[in-house]
Amino acid sequence: MSKNSFKHSFKNDYSEFCHPRILEDLSAAGAGQFEGYGDDTYSLSAAGLIKETFRAPNADVHFVSGGTQANLVVISSVLRPHEAVIAPHAGHIFVHEAGAIEATGHKICTREGQNGKLSAADIESVVNEHTDEHMVKPRLVYLSLSTESGTVYTKAELLEISEFCKKNGLYIHLDGARLGAGINSSFCDLTYPDIASLVDVFYIGATKTGALFGEAIVICNDKLKEDFRFLMKQRGALLAKGAVIGIQFKTLFSNGLYDEISLHSNKMAERLADGIKALGYDFLCPVESNIIIPVLPEKTADKLSKLYDFHIWKSLEKTVTIRLVTSWATASDTVDEFIEDLKNMS
Repeated sequence: MSKNSFKHSFKNDYSEFCHPRILEDLSAAGAGQFEGYGDDTYSLSAAGLIKETFRAPNADVHFVSGGTQANLVVISSVLRPHEAVIAPHAGHIFVHEAGAIEATGHKICTREGQNGKLSAADIESVVNEHTDEHMVKPRLVYLSLSTESGTVYTKAELLEISEFCKKNGLYIHLDGARLGAGINSSFCDLTYPDIASLVDVFYIGATKTGALFGEAIVICNDKLKEDFRFLMKQRGALLAKGAVIGIQFKTLFSNGLYDEISLHSNKMAERLADGIKALGYDFLCPVESNIIIPVLPEKTADKLSKLYDFHIWKSLEKTVTIRLVTSWATASDTVDEFIEDLKNMS
């Protein structure tokens, strides 16, 4: 039986308040004054650190409150009224954003992909299906690193997609809600500068990487930069107290904290997966970052749910897949307790 006096949640990587170092820096800045709407010294310093990390000195950096808002502002700003976005069927914008993109009048064209990822061939098939002015015109490709399934793109995969998109006049937007976990995966050979060179626009997730809240939109393609702050304001994304996000990003990108948090999350997921695998259980898709999706007997998952919180990913015949997510605050003792409880139920 778990020693926890409460049900530990493996539902997501943002259930905990925030990393102590971020809270310390927010507290230290609390008594001061600052410029509004992201023009404060903290935000400007954070933007500089991001440009340095990604080796993208000419990029524009904008801070917003959350991932859905980042996707909404970016995608609605890139697309003309008749244009559409291509996404994997499991993509966050297609499944979990309450039709935010569709509400702007833009269609999402999906492909099943593999383990949450699109291939260049998937994208090409969508482009080939849309032949004339009687249909929407695909213009933007939406990718995630890591994906909703916890999988990651390799450099070869992203390079192939990037080359296809450039040849066919398509932009790439990368959802980086879990960019740190993706880049720091042992299965990912991409670097931060690779991301900036291979996509047109992306965002860096902090909400799921130890912050209270906040994401950083990074625009690399000059064609997409014009009037972006106007569009942010129109979508309610230009925050008067933008310094609150700037402070957090300054902390995350100082002294390697962003990578430190991401590596810990991945390490705990790997420890969890190894323990589950040792008990003879399989996984729905490869374990590559801080999200794992084991396949369990329905009765076992039901017993586990009495002790831990998690999402049922898919219901299969007499089995279910559960989605377990680790974070900066996941302790090795908690992981070991989960494995011990699962062992006792097996």
